Amino acid sequence: MPSTFFGLNIGLSGLYTYQAGLNTTAHNVANTETNGYTRQIVNQSADTPLRVNSSYGMAGTGVVVTGIEQARNKYYDLKYRANNTMYGEYDAKYYYMKEIENNFNDVAMEGFTTSFNSLYTSLQGLSTDSGSLTKRTEVVNYAKSLTEYFNNRSNSLKTIQEECNFEIKNQVDSINSLAQQISAVTKQINTLEAGGGIANDLRDKRELLLDDLSKIVNVSVSEHVVGNDVGVTSYVVKIDGQTLVNTDSYNTLKVVQRDVKQNQSDIDGLYDIQWGNGQNFNPQTTTIGGYLQSLFQVRDGNNKENFNGKVVDTTVGDNVLSIVNSNVNAMEKLNIPSEGILTIDNREYKYTSFEAVYDSATKTYQYNFTMENAITANMSGKSASIGDSVDYKGIPYYMSQVNELVRTFAKEFNNLHKQGEDLNGEKGIDFFNGTHPVTGENYTLDTIANGYYNITAGNFTITEAIYKDPNKIVTSSKTVTSGTPVEEGVEKNDILNKLLALKGNTSMFKQGTPASFFQTIVAEVGVDSKKSEDFATNQANILSMVKNQRLSVSGVDGEEEGMNMVMYQRAYNLSSKVISIMNEIYDKLINGTAV
Repeated sequence: MPSTFFGLNIGLSGLYTYQAGLNTTAHNVANTETNGYTRQIVNQSADTPLRVNSSYGMAGTGVVVTGIEQARNKYYDLKYRANNTMYGEYDAKYYYMKEIENNFNDVAMEGFTTSFNSLYTSLQGLSTDSGSLTKRTEVVNYAKSLTEYFNNRSNSLKTIQEECNFEIKNQVDSINSLAQQISAVTKQINTLEAGGGIANDLRDKRELLLDDLSKIVNVSVSEHVVGNDVGVTSYVVKIDGQTLVNTDSYNTLKVVQRDVKQNQSDIDGLYDIQWGNGQNFNPQTTTIGGYLQSLFQVRDGNNKENFNGKVVDTTVGDNVLSIVNSNVNAMEKLNIPSEGILTIDNREYKYTSFEAVYDSATKTYQYNFTMENAITANMSGKSASIGDSVDYKGIPYYMSQVNELVRTFAKEFNNLHKQGEDLNGEKGIDFFNGTHPVTGENYTLDTIANGYYNITAGNFTITEAIYKDPNKIVTSSKTVTSGTPVEEGVEKNDILNKLLALKGNTSMFKQGTPASFFQTIVAEVGVDSKKSEDFATNQANILSMVKNQRLSVSGVDGEEEGMNMVMYQRAYNLSSKVISIMNEIYDKLINGTAV
């Protein structure tokens, strides 16, 4: 039979168990507002019974705490992180698309409309007095205002691109920091759990770090026991299929500045990402997700309109590579850098310059690239491309649209302007031009190789000679006719009338007039911005719903904990009562019966 004092041990087991319950409840209550905290539960069971020599066979020995575990649902963890990744992506897109929209907002639209209309109002005024230097100066000033408007739009887009680029570095630093913290916490967890028990609070800390990481990039996590259930686990965190954290070790990412641009109007020094061991990290894969991928999409998005074509006429040992059948058949739409990287069969080849040759018979361009190194293999017939194909309308896409607008308008305006003579009787020159970034001089726009491709929204300007001498503005085909005063030729204004007609020319762009084309760009930005806003809002709502589902399991409920506190208190008091009664019994037994 069991010991005479067996009842005291049973009561004592209750005290220990319900004291643990009260302590755990107090811990839960204290962390009600702690971010990432998971409610803890005391698991208890009847202690191992004793076999006794009696008719009832076995005697209960009380209660024992088998463990304190987290009220965590792994499904909700996975669901939360998947939605957090999507929210991170849409939230970043919304922020930066809103900035792009602000660059083309109503104020910007008014700026274009005002500048454009003012230029044509001044041209209309010039038609009443073509020889007036005052009116010619007015035309020059309003034209300059229009070019500066586009300069400002280009600079603003480049500023946003620079912000995205800087933020990419910040996010890479955050990934590295989180990886380091996760590995450090995992090491602590394994050290503590090797001695038995579960390091609940440290596991909460690790899960919270994973939540933060999942907003930046899509993560996958696996954990399994190592050895014979000694409390040590292998914990692996992967991004894009590559290991970021492996238990107590981790890999890092680094940013590397590009040597060359992928798009003509990109800023210098855009970052690519590599693993610490030098292996490439491709941010354009669909499995990346999160805040990081959206930054690359906004920064590099070209709506999958990067340059591509077929290689022809290659000769081994030569350093000129020609490409035909390209997707760009107009210099006004060409957006490749003057020097860059050609990708052929997944191999990269650097070119130092290129020229475009127009075939009037086929009405197509052949692009001849001067390669940095001699061609070592026959590449004829192979596909070639420049830059990544990014399925998103980001900064390069909108920059290309604005470049096309200024190039096409400048080309049409210049072609008419060069058909006549200026006030000095000299042949007309280009009215609009671009400024060379190194020399500061205007371009020669007569040839294809050095033509309107060189003009961008960023360097768009008036030809310097006209800016200095407004008398070089052409209004007529002929300024001086034989035996006729100069004024008669000036007032003819046939060229000026054609220039005025350009404002309403609906055949210049497929969208219609120049103003219509710009309105289309503004509308497209607005639609894309609204779409990103809607996605971000919807995803925020979904994330909130999933978070509430998660908290319904793992969150601390004050009322529930209050009930648990009362329950454990009553159980503790009853266990105390058992000991008190047992004490009275044993006192009577020992002192009252003199046993």
